[in-house]
Amino acid sequence: MADFSQIIAGNSDFVDADREWLHHLVSDWQVIADLSFADLILVVRDDDGTYVVADQCRSSTVVSVLMDDLIGQPIADELVPAVESAYSNRVVARLDHYRMIGTTTVCDVFAPVIRHDKVLGVVIRETNMATRVGNGRYELECIQTGKRLFDMIPMGRFPYEETLISERRSDLRVSDGFCILSGDGIIEYASPNAISCYRRLGVTGELVGRYLAEITTDNIHERDRVPESLSYVLSGKSAADSELDTSRACLAMRSFPLYDARTGRNGALVLFRDVTEIRRREVELQTKDATISEIHHRVKNNLQAVSALLRLQARRTQSEEVRRELQEAQRRVSTIAAVHEGLSQTADETVDFDTIIPSLLRMSVDVAEQRGQKIDIRFVGQFGSMPAQDATPLSLVLTELVTNAVEHGFEGRDSGNITISVGRGGNSLDVVVEDDGNGLESESEDGKAKASGSGLGTQIIETFVKNDFGGTIQWQPRHGGGTRVIMKMKLRAAQ
Repeated sequence: MADFSQIIAGNSDFVDADREWLHHLVSDWQVIADLSFADLILVVRDDDGTYVVADQCRSSTVVSVLMDDLIGQPIADELVPAVESAYSNRVVARLDHYRMIGTTTVCDVFAPVIRHDKVLGVVIRETNMATRVGNGRYELECIQTGKRLFDMIPMGRFPYEETLISERRSDLRVSDGFCILSGDGIIEYASPNAISCYRRLGVTGELVGRYLAEITTDNIHERDRVPESLSYVLSGKSAADSELDTSRACLAMRSFPLYDARTGRNGALVLFRDVTEIRRREVELQTKDATISEIHHRVKNNLQAVSALLRLQARRTQSEEVRRELQEAQRRVSTIAAVHEGLSQTADETVDFDTIIPSLLRMSVDVAEQRGQKIDIRFVGQFGSMPAQDATPLSLVLTELVTNAVEHGFEGRDSGNITISVGRGGNSLDVVVEDDGNGLESESEDGKAKASGSGLGTQIIETFVKNDFGGTIQWQPRHGGGTRVIMKMKLRAAQ
């Protein structure tokens, strides 16, 4: 089924600027639907002359009459004359009767979408007439303001040509709170939630009859953060988005200038939302993330210190066997340190494994290869991101396999190649490590990896692959010579 972008992209009558205008319309028209307690439908004329639904918007303030998704479907036959009237006359049109959708009585109003004197489509406002019974002051103010915004569509005033957006834009809804300003910026009506927002800010007394800019700036202190866009919102003269962060509260705001065909700009709608607790939690999360990153950084530093001590001890020992064991221990500690280094640079507990494993394996090769040897490593596929719970043991498994291949598979050879192939689907991970070395007999004993000294490398590989990952590992001869190791694993904490 075609979506909104596909429908307007395939319309040969539209230029890029027309499509951009329609995108702005559907990104902002939720405020009209919520204020009007009505659903909205955008209709465009297809290349073959038929009228199809390009997009729809359900009101979040009343029960919707749009039970089905109509996008891509032709409009009902009884709506065609009114749509054609809106297209040709370029003014708001109405049916001469109410429609019945099931058992619901619906009033349809049609507004042509006009940009630079060109009709791009028609917005149909479908109102459930049951919502027009027993309305109070709040509902009446909403409906009147929604009508003013709806009437701005054929004037080419909605959506707005330009909107000044703050660095931290919030998604505001009518239900969060709003006020209606006069052309001079005086509050004519404030919803209960808007009043609550300003009480949180420290404003007392009535809001109606006072300048919005004045009562707001009177409660801004010297150290409060005041964005440049705030003045545009408070005056209501421009479409703008802003956020005021004071010592008492944090308010997100957005202004919608209101225009009349005769008098021009004659007021504004300003939405408010109290985001104090949201911003407080964001600060707490940032502090937590910074603390976790610092912990990983310090763990990395401590592990590097241990690695340096092992390296120093290896240089001082006279026993070749002890030196080799200390070098193996130093390499393993460095591997774990590298994982914590990756975790210290992210805001969460995951690490991009593809960025750390190449350097780790290169380091393992450099340590294990003999003087004059040149061993190359190649990767096929990607590991992706994974938490430390998986990244640490997996990095140890791979470094042990690569070290084993270099020490035993390429013994007595000047060069060689190691290929690591990866296949990942969700938490399933298949890894194949191949080398073109001396063959299976040189790298395994009784189907297990050889390892220097105590055989700790074999224990590490089997423990993590079988016990931690619940996987299997197979050693096979490689076609053309060398060894092929196949591992099938289940990542425990895959994202």
